[in-house]
Amino acid sequence: MQGARSATIAVASARAATFLGAVSGGLVALGLIAAATGVGVVFLAFGLVLLPTLAFLGLVTFDRTMQTGIEDHYYARRIAHLRGYYFRQAPGLAGYLQSVPPEQRLKIQGLPGARRWQGFLTVAGMVAVITGVLAGAAVALLAQAVAHHSLLYALVVGLPTGVG
Repeated sequence: MQGARSATIAVASARAATFLGAVSGGLVALGLIAAATGVGVVFLAFGLVLLPTLAFLGLVTFDRTMQTGIEDHYYARRIAHLRGYYFRQAPGLAGYLQSVPPEQRLKIQGLPGARRWQGFLTVAGMVAVITGVLAGAAVALLAQAVAHHSLLYALVVGLPTGVG
């Protein structure tokens, strides 16, 4: 189970790294387009293709990293359950394994109880925040193009999208 748990962490990390690489490259390309052509029609067209594409990539990355996070939590609970079994069936193992109350076993494995911001401390949480920024920026860019470069309209529409 520990091997399966390590595999879930490796999958989540690889997906997040791929996503961050795509976002980094995409934003550099967007900056180069802005520098080469100015913030005109070409920039808007490129941004309206790039930002939603990156937001979609973020959404599917979030989904998969959330799945692997749930799998990881499941494996950690099963490991804690097995530790409890060992202590009940073979109390002599207490000297070899750290003996802790059942409610503390998950904390030892790095899974503390629910905290208010716990979801943002995971790989999926990081991906969700970046995806929200990308989606908000895409909607704001579209709103700005539709409203003839109105920053206020872009903010009014883009900010709630990003937060949502």
